[in-house]
Amino acid sequence: MTIKLLQVDTFTETVLGGNPAAVCPLDTWLDEATMQAIAAENNLSETAFMVPEGEGYGLRWFTPNVEVDLCGHATLAAAFVVFEQLRPGSESVSFETLSGRLTVARDGEALVMDFPAQPAQPEPAPAALAQALGATPADVLAGADWIAVFEDAAQVAGLSPDQTMLTTLDRRGVVATAPGDAGDADYVLRFFAPKNAVPEDPVTGNVQTALVPYWAARLGKKRLAARQLSARGGRMVCEDRGTRVSIAGRAVLYMEATVTLGA
Repeated sequence: MTIKLLQVDTFTETVLGGNPAAVCPLDTWLDEATMQAIAAENNLSETAFMVPEGEGYGLRWFTPNVEVDLCGHATLAAAFVVFEQLRPGSESVSFETLSGRLTVARDGEALVMDFPAQPAQPEPAPAALAQALGATPADVLAGADWIAVFEDAAQVAGLSPDQTMLTTLDRRGVVATAPGDAGDADYVLRFFAPKNAVPEDPVTGNVQTALVPYWAARLGKKRLAARQLSARGGRMVCEDRGTRVSIAGRAVLYMEATVTLGA
């Protein structure tokens, strides 16, 4: 048995930038153990599997060690595959996921994802958070992840966290964020998720569901430019739409391959 695999660089305009995701378009679902094993073999932060369902697709995401209920960059990659190969000429696509229906639409060369807003709330930080990050944030919020808010971008860029200590925290991962430099971005971020076998994610879409409501309220604006300060780096344009958040970015194809399963 063979299946197609495409590797797409997301939130970037150039190959070898942004965040790579693997996408496997399927006719029917593989068993969960096989999908997890393929994701482990790929060793990317996410591998997406998609199956035609109604007018759209069912979509599931796996890190190297676990299935997750929401992923931004692999959704962007899946939509790119739909628009470029599976249904060329289409202007939008919907995905049925563990987080409900997600839609992605073309906007010029950008792809715009519509995700649920997931505002985080202020919460006292565990002592291990500052110890793990090696720096004390000005504010701390909690949602699916701990969100450590720093005063400036340089502090976020300079973090060198203790990955082992991060795994002791009681959330999926840790987001470090700060106001952006004037004219460059409204806010910056980094995301660490060693529990999910992702020490540092190159560019992260799903955490914007919590960051956009926070920065929109703090900065008094709905439309926001974000920059991720990972080694590969990436940019996105987000918008606060109340109960929803839009996350826009570009994507490029890096590789097409065939996965051979079984003897």
